[in-house]
Amino acid sequence: MNARKFKDLLARKIMGLLAGLVLSLVFLIIFGLYNRSKPILVINSLKDLLFSTSWHPTQGKFGLLNFIFGTFWITSIALLITVPLSILTGIYIAEYAPRRVREFIKPLIDLLAGISPVIYGVWGVVVIVPLVRDYLMPFLSGKLPFFPFVSENYTGYSALSGGIVLAVMVFPIIISIVEEIIRTVPLEMREASLSLGATKWETVKYVVLKRVRPGIIAAIILGMSRAVGETIAVLMVAGCSMQGFPRSIFDTAYPLPAFIANTYGEMMSIPLYDSAVLLAAFLLLLMTIFFNMIGWGILLKLEE
Repeated sequence: MNARKFKDLLARKIMGLLAGLVLSLVFLIIFGLYNRSKPILVINSLKDLLFSTSWHPTQGKFGLLNFIFGTFWITSIALLITVPLSILTGIYIAEYAPRRVREFIKPLIDLLAGISPVIYGVWGVVVIVPLVRDYLMPFLSGKLPFFPFVSENYTGYSALSGGIVLAVMVFPIIISIVEEIIRTVPLEMREASLSLGATKWETVKYVVLKRVRPGIIAAIILGMSRAVGETIAVLMVAGCSMQGFPRSIFDTAYPLPAFIANTYGEMMSIPLYDSAVLLAAFLLLLMTIFFNMIGWGILLKLEE
């Protein structure tokens, strides 16, 4: 083997080893969290931990259902807000926006993705919380069955506030993916539809969107994955009180990421407390991996 082939082989082996080390971090994190969670799984069944709402560490009760429900409650609100707006924005950028407008909007979307979560949290406290407290809550409270009356002591820190802030944080992910996959649709398909007498919107609705529907679903799933794992911004605006299941979108909610950030490191003298919090982190990691695998799997399938 000459020197050139040896150097090429050596470089390939080193890069492969480094790539393997990076990928192994995921498995090391999974193993580490699971190993630290095992003590509580030995004492309590997983069913009791996942489906119990009783969180009283001093009494040996570590039910996580309130926090799991809070996670999906806030995430659902965020997705209800962000999905239609993101899809319509992605369609506009890809199909309708002039080139100059597109070149102006895309960097702004990238900028939204790069803003620190704590900035979103501060913005939520300054703008969204007062908006929900002073305008949305008085307007909707008591008028619909799923918006029950809220007391005058209502502060605005709620699941709705967390959902709105989270929606803004998820916008860039879904918009970028939707815009990219729409632009992969061949121009010939659009021209064929237009030549048959279809309008621009009919072409987008019945040809383009039908073609990229799996990709849009993947974009939503990836956005949900980001929303499920967000911590600091939601922690600042969602209230995060131990009141149990929220009765409406105006009640406080306590999602898993905020729960982990708030409680880890506290009361370590209580048996199994550390293990219970790390079990919550392990569950959150599994949910994030699950949603990411589905989303990226769909996108990779579209690229084939």
